[in-house]
Amino acid sequence: MDKVIPTATLAVADIPDGASLAVGGFGLCGIPQTLIRAVHDTGTSGLRLVSNNCGTDGRGLGILLEARRAARVTASYVGENKEFARQYLAGELEVELIPQGTLAGRLRAGGAGIPAFYTPAGVGTQIAEGGLPWRYAADGTVALASPPRETRTFAGREYVLEHAITCDFALVHAARGDRHGNLVFRRSAANFNPLAATAGRITIAEVEELVEPGVLDPGQVHLPGIYVQRVVELTPEQAADKPIERLTIERTIG
Repeated sequence: MDKVIPTATLAVADIPDGASLAVGGFGLCGIPQTLIRAVHDTGTSGLRLVSNNCGTDGRGLGILLEARRAARVTASYVGENKEFARQYLAGELEVELIPQGTLAGRLRAGGAGIPAFYTPAGVGTQIAEGGLPWRYAADGTVALASPPRETRTFAGREYVLEHAITCDFALVHAARGDRHGNLVFRRSAANFNPLAATAGRITIAEVEELVEPGVLDPGQVHLPGIYVQRVVELTPEQAADKPIERLTIERTIG
């Protein structure tokens, strides 16, 4: 039952080339930065990333993009990562952009064993009709486009069929965790972390504070340990590494 792995390097050592990774976080909030760096250091390539977005240049999943370790990204938006946009538009990276709520729903369905579901999001757009550029050619034309989705009408309203997402591995960040893999997320970090964790066949969690089994109040556990296979305890320095994606300072006069 003890799922603690001594280092992040050991925890990600068996992630192979071409693996699919569900990664928690939103922007730079709640991202598993230490695990991402460990994946980068292993030299693994051809990764298929599923995350809300890809961090920023030089932070989060941005370091995997800069090292050209990603072959495909499924995300809801490009965000602050200029290299992400550049690779996509230059035809160097396959990208599936989907509505944020749909991404959350697809990950949740994958974790729950639901193969697909109907949603009104995307009806009447290229999400349903197909034709969204997944990969560009070097000359700017569309080399690979999204296929049309199945639609169906319920109670007079049209819905589009979305398939669940499951990944080979999931990387998540939690505020607290015990040796059995039970996790507690802090505030906004409870964004895509629980969803990504359930969608991974092997889920690796980095935790700021590691406690013994029984310490966590069961009523406060956000993700039960059945979804987590490996736990890595962060050092104080790693736990404190929480950059702000866009800092806004208000100047007070008076």
